[in-house]
Amino acid sequence: MGLQNRIRQIHRWASIVFTLFFILVFLASMRPQPIEWVFYLPLAPLFVMLPTGLYLFGLPYFRKAGPRTNP
Repeated sequence: MGLQNRIRQIHRWASIVFTLFFILVFLASMRPQPIEWVFYLPLAPLFVMLPTGLYLFGLPYFRKAGPRTNP
């Protein structure tokens, strides 16, 4: 499995974890006295998703800027 596929898998799993944490925060905010640290849980997957997402976003542009051969 290449580096690109690993980054894609990491990004995919981080987005799943982020979604689950977001649902948890939503449910925790419904309580009369929500626990404060629960609101910081989605930040961890977001810090993983930021560089992987930027890499995946720029990947098509990096490929176009690669070495060109003249036929």
